[in-house]
Amino acid sequence: MKIFFSILLTAILTQNFVLAKFLGICPFLGVSKKTKTATGMSLAVIFVMVLATAVTYPINTLLVNNGLEYLQTIVFILVIAALVQLVEIVLKKYMPPLYNSLGIYLPLITTNCAVLGVVLLNIDNGYSFAESMVNSLGAGIGFLVAMVMFAGVRERMESSDVPESLKGLPITLVAASLVSMSFLGFAGLVENIFA
Repeated sequence: MKIFFSILLTAILTQNFVLAKFLGICPFLGVSKKTKTATGMSLAVIFVMVLATAVTYPINTLLVNNGLEYLQTIVFILVIAALVQLVEIVLKKYMPPLYNSLGIYLPLITTNCAVLGVVLLNIDNGYSFAESMVNSLGAGIGFLVAMVMFAGVRERMESSDVPESLKGLPITLVAASLVSMSFLGFAGLVENIFA
């Protein structure tokens, strides 16, 4: 049980996909203007990450057993694209406002390097199926935490007096770096919990 908790905390805090590995930066910067939109996008990413891991793990076993490891990336992208299409159909039918607010960023989950990254890193780390699922869930939750925190910062910045030379992308990148640095405070946390 300790290993699962350790993997979960590591994925959320110390090895956060957005803030430590810099995967998924496109939606992090593009969809983080409003907390509601950031939350919706993050929940969709969590769903796709966990489902992609559940589907690609047995597919990877088949590829490895047949000596076709070189097809991993292509097969994984196809699986992720199909899952994103499923999410897009569900959101369009049941949550039209969220679907409209996500706009172009919803189809971009297909090429979101965080989704593909979690699947490939699970394999590279040699995780079992259960560990892969926990890591994917933790990576998704970490993505949610980063997105919601940054959306809150950006909402506050809208009412702040930002110097003209920093308006737009420069202040957004400064804020993103400060949010990223705040997660450095968690370094060593997971190792020290179980010491």
